[in-house]
Formats: sequence, C-alpha cells, structure tokens
Amino acid sequence: MANRLADATSPYLLQHAENPVDWWEWGPEAFAEAKRRDTPVLVSVGYAACHWCHVMAHESFEDEATAAQMNADYVNIKVDREERPDVDALYMQATTAMTGNGGWPMTVVVDHDGAPFFAGTYFPDRPRHGQPAFRQVLTALTQAWRERGEDVRTTAGRVAEHLAREVTLPSYPIDAGRIGAAVETLASEFDPMAGGFGDAPKFPPTMVLEFLRRAAATPSLLGDEQRRQAAHMLARTTAAMAGSGMYDQVGGGFARYAVDRGWVVPHFEKMLYDNAQLVGLYARLGTETGDRIAVETADFLLRELRTTEGGFASALDADSPVAPGGPSREGAFYAWTPAQLVEALGQERGRWAAELFAVTAEGTFEHGASTLQLRHRPTDPADLRRLAEVRSRLLDAREERPRPARDDKIVAAWNGLAISGLCDLARRTGRLEYVDAARAAADLLERVHLQPTATGSARLLRVSRDGVAGAHAGVLEDYGCVASGFLALAAATADPRWLRHATALLDTALDGFAAPDGGFYDTHADAEALLARPRDPGDNASPSGFSSLVHALAEAHALTGEGRYRDAAERALGTAALLAEKSPRFAGWSLAAAVTLLDGPLEIAVVGPAGADRDALERRALGLPGAVVITADGPVEGIGLLGGRTAVDGLPAAYVCRGQVCERPVTSPDDLPGDDGYSDG
Repeated sequence: MANRLADATSPYLLQHAENPVDWWEWGPEAFAEAKRRDTPVLVSVGYAACHWCHVMAHESFEDEATAAQMNADYVNIKVDREERPDVDALYMQATTAMTGNGGWPMTVVVDHDGAPFFAGTYFPDRPRHGQPAFRQVLTALTQAWRERGEDVRTTAGRVAEHLAREVTLPSYPIDAGRIGAAVETLASEFDPMAGGFGDAPKFPPTMVLEFLRRAAATPSLLGDEQRRQAAHMLARTTAAMAGSGMYDQVGGGFARYAVDRGWVVPHFEKMLYDNAQLVGLYARLGTETGDRIAVETADFLLRELRTTEGGFASALDADSPVAPGGPSREGAFYAWTPAQLVEALGQERGRWAAELFAVTAEGTFEHGASTLQLRHRPTDPADLRRLAEVRSRLLDAREERPRPARDDKIVAAWNGLAISGLCDLARRTGRLEYVDAARAAADLLERVHLQPTATGSARLLRVSRDGVAGAHAGVLEDYGCVASGFLALAAATADPRWLRHATALLDTALDGFAAPDGGFYDTHADAEALLARPRDPGDNASPSGFSSLVHALAEAHALTGEGRYRDAAERALGTAALLAEKSPRFAGWSLAAAVTLLDGPLEIAVVGPAGADRDALERRALGLPGAVVITADGPVEGIGLLGGRTAVDGLPAAYVCRGQVCERPVTSPDDLPGDDGYSDG
C-alpha cells in the first residue's frame, strides 16, 4: 500500500501517514480511482490539534479491521481543514444542512463528482449514546451504494444543487439604527453571571468585544444606555476570561473554548488565531489587566509558537502524554492536583497556590485534577510578588512534563493576525521587541508566501512549513488578514514597503474575489472549481475573509487616501447588514468596521523627533477606538497620511484627520479628541 501522505506539508496529514487506511490527499487522482473501482469516496476532515480527531483516529483509523473495510469499499481522502479551508467550508455547509450540526472530525461520503450523500462528525468505534459505530455506518453506506444506487445519486444531486445555488445578498446601510439593534440583541444573549454570550460551550467572542469597545466610545451612534450596556458586556467578559480556566494562568495564552458556562474547563488546544486576536483586544483595553494579559499572551506566542523561520506555528495540541512514553490525555500538560502543587512549591506555598487557583481535592477537571483559575487576583504587593514567584516555579515544573505536540505549519492569515496584535501591543506599551517579532513574521510571509505579479498586484500562498511553501492558493481571509498585518506594521514603522505589499494584496482581492452584489467570494476566480464557490461573510473563531478584507480596505484608505478602497469597503458592508442585525455574534468584525467608518475613521499622523513627548501623543491617539495612527520622524514618500507632515516648532505634533480632511496639528495629548468611552470597572 502506497504511503501517499508521507511527503505532505500538513502535520495533520502526517499524523495519519502510518495508518493502515490507504489515504489519499485531496485531488483529481483520488476521484479518478474511485470511478475506476466504482466505489464512493470517504472524505475525512480535521486538524492537527483537534482532540476528537485524535480519538477517532485511535479508535478507527488505526484499527486494522476498520481500515480493511475502508480500503475495500471506499477511496479515502484525508483533508487538513486549515490547509484547505475551501474544501472544509463546502462540506461543512453540507454537513450542517444534512444533520443540523457541524464540527471536527467531519466525515462526508461523496460520489465521483464530489457531491455528498452522507455527512456526520465523530463516530465511535462501537455504538454509544444513540450513535452507531463507525463500521456500521460504513456497511450501511456501502450497501446503499451497491443496491440503491439511483437513490444515492438522487440524494447527491439534490445536495449538490443546494450547495451550488447562487445567492445574491441584498444590500442595506449599516447605520446607527442597526448598530443599536446589534447592541440590544447582544444584551439579550449576554450571560450576566459568567460573562460571554449564550450557554456552553463558550468561545472567546473577540470580534464582538472589539465592536462593543468601539460602540461604547461612539456617542454619535448610540445613546448613553446602549453605550453603558456595551461597556459592561465588554468589561465583564474580558475580566471573566482573564481569570478563567480557559486562560493559562501559568504560561499565558488562551485555550480554544470552554466546555462549560463558567469558563472553568477548556478544550485545551491553543490556537494561533485566537491568541493573536486576543493580544490585540486586551492591549486595546488600555487597562492594567488588559496590558498584563496581552503581554503574557504575546510572550506565550513568542516562547511556544514562534518558529525558527520567524513565523508563528498554527497550534498546540489538546492532548499530551501523562508520563514520558505513556498514553496521551487531554489537558495532562495544564491541569494540577493539590499534591502536584505542593511537590512543585513546597507545603506552605503549595497550599496557598491551591486556594488562590481554586485547585480542589475533588478536582474541577478530570482524574482529580483542576484547571487553574485566578478569579481574585491579589492586590497586596507582597502577595503579587509571591504570585509571580509561584507562576515562575510552576512554569519551570511544567516544562518537565511531556509537551503537547505543535502544528508547525505557517498559515498566512493567522500570521497576519499575529502581526497586527503584536504591533498593537508594542505601540501601546512601548515594548519594541514585539514590533521586531511582528517584522520577522512579515519577512517570512514576504519571502515565502508572497508572489508579486507583473501587473503590480500580488498573490498569496496559504501555508508553509520549515520555510517551504505548500501548493495551496491563499483564500480571502489570507488576503484580508495579511494586508491588515502589513498595514499595522507600516503604521508602526513608517516603512512604505509594507504599505506597498498591503495594497498589492488588496488590488488582487478586489479583482479576483469580488461578487456581483458588492461582497466577496472566499476563493479567487481562478482557484480550483469545487461543487460551489464558497462564500460566507459570517465570522467564526477568526474573522471571515469578508470582514477581514473590509477592515484592510478601510485601513488602506486611511493611510493612502485612495477613495476606491473606502468605496469598496462600504459597498461590501451593505451586503452584511442583515447578518449584522439578526446575528451580531457572527458579525462582530463587520460591525466594528461599520462603527469606525460611520464615525470617521480618525486618521492621525504623529510626526516629530522620537522621545517621551512623541510617545505620549502616540499612545493617546492609539486609545481612540478605530483610529488609524501612524508615527514617523517626518514626511515619508509613499505614505499618503504622512505627506507634508512635519514637527511644529521642533515639537512632535499630531495631525488629526477625518476623510483626509485635517485639523490644525496639536502638540499636547490633552488637545487630542477624547475617547468618549464608558468605563465599567
């Protein structure tokens, strides 16, 4: 049996390379083989850090009998959803339409044209909780294919027709009324006890929280009560997440989500896309807690996800061995018992840490272990010093445990998010090592992922590993997030190179991803043709390609003054108006862009000699929600917002503009606009 996954760039595919299943990578060869053998195609989709993907792999894909059945009756394709988000999006749409649920691992059985006639997620190795065993599912589908082929083809045809149906989105302005309606809807779904929205499971609602931050500071759009509501939801949720078991109280960084309403027990994988966004969100809060969480999370990124090439790896696994060479268990690296705390810290400090971090004899997680929570951070200086020492010693002790596996592939979009978050943090704290890290990641994207074209635009490749690019073309989120990252770096460094790269990507996106109604498809016009061209303006755990591109277009207009970028952003936003009003939890990033565009955005050039005075101007300007702020010694050719800007009487000055119309420069931070924000503790 050929090992077709042995040379894959995806760590997820490599995890399955030694399975007894005869896996194929996605491609026309697999479908040709299925047609030759007259078998259906089983498409299995997951990602390297996915706990339940590991469970199904161990139970089924490593089992010789299951593999023999799969090999005899199917052509089997393994897909990394992070490497092929277009394939994942297509079949996730089918899975949710056919079952009402989605998730990973995703199991889809399709015909020779790729049309699905069966879909599901995880299947156990034996019947459990009303679920059939995976082998029972395989047997039933094989029987249907052989004995009821006409029914199978009819089902597949109907699903394919549903997927391929072209949808034109109506366009409405996202005005103050819709902004207010979104805040009211979020308030009705807000959990006043635990923070966040809805019931379990709870994911970090990062983009919604940024919308609320901007809305709370915009009296031109909302009344006092709505702004108070927005500020309260923001403050309560960010505080709850910071003290939760979902946050790594020892090493910094957030797990992917909490399985419970109270944020106590996470699903332990740590994803780059979450942590990159949360660095920026907490930095922009402008609070002591926000700065601390942002710095700790950024330090986690640099310590545990940075690769030798300068980029950031995709994820850390949820599972790790309990002991060297032993079986893996979810959360084994992160959970503690009281006895383990005492072993690491000594009797007195171990008991103190157990009480502080809510580590109980019964355990708050599994096997008598607890996640670490810090609901009440000490305020006494001596206790804070003790806490810092405890965290340092626990981090050292944890390093002796077997580490979770790392997915080392570089995803362009998520590195773009990391560049943006690190630049936000660096400029607000003055810690320039984070700009250096952002620049190193941008250098990698420029060197490996970016492909300039003869027309002056640019193309992106989606992934790389060990400095070698994969073959898969970038999707819309890559263009939007990388362009935003380059724009953030341009604003932080006043280096026009990054602005040129950003606008080249935006020009490609406007040309190749545009939909007739003013919105955008998720794949380029010349990308591989699937059953349908994916398109989804809704945010999930990370910004949609749609909303990320809207932000990049608005930011590019602020820095360049080119009206076509703003026109495209406003035209696109109209197609998301109904989603933003009806389901704001899935449109937070679009809503944040809408607030900024309706209120300006503020375009601020801070110009003059480096030093404390310029730093004070810059940080005050950066505190204005949605403002695009660029800082330089003087005018910079190729950056429109810096054109003709100079110091005033030798003093650093801030030029405040809206729509490229500027007020007289000011030299005192007190003369900059206030943020008009509500404080909620």
